[in-house]
Amino acid sequence: MVNWDDFLAPYKQAVEELKVKLKGMRTQFERENTHSPIEFVTGRVKPVASILDKAASKNIPLERIDQEIQDIAGLRMMCQFVDDIMKVVQLLRQRNDFEIVEERDYISHKKASGYRSYHVVIRYPVQTIHGEKKILVEIQIRTLAMNFWATIEHSLNYKYKGQFPEDIRLRLKRAAEAAFLLDEEMSKIRFEIQEAQRVFLRKLEGQEE
Repeated sequence: MVNWDDFLAPYKQAVEELKVKLKGMRTQFERENTHSPIEFVTGRVKPVASILDKAASKNIPLERIDQEIQDIAGLRMMCQFVDDIMKVVQLLRQRNDFEIVEERDYISHKKASGYRSYHVVIRYPVQTIHGEKKILVEIQIRTLAMNFWATIEHSLNYKYKGQFPEDIRLRLKRAAEAAFLLDEEMSKIRFEIQEAQRVFLRKLEGQEE
């Protein structure tokens, strides 16, 4: 019998620690008055019911879920532009406070559903009163447009349990392509957007003084 509070405690600790660390990267860019490839960071620990559903669907025994389910702890790093995603990945590769164990590029190689995102699975050391415990954490890096699509798809997937009606499946694919086109168009005018944002921030800072 799994004591879920005890089991999930280090995952919750990891999410909170990593949110602080990854948001800190954005703050450093802001201090240097340079464009931050990180727009914002969110995190969550998978609910017990979702863990059990995933274990059952993949035939993972309970005693191995900590080794075989990579996204019990999950973080999302949102970017404004597609080009920013690989910059964030490079920043993660440079860190020495965790170990990258796997990368999955669903941007260059999108899923059949239209899903786009870049996944980095890390092994993160959590310090507990019983010593160090290394746990798997999945970090998803994506644009705001990709995130909007993925959030909607996830909700519908929960409703239909993966068996989408054909018209919904086709609309989702079209929506994924529309999100991709939005990202492409925004990338073409990124310098104008960034300059406008800098002007806006300077104006705000002037009002505060």
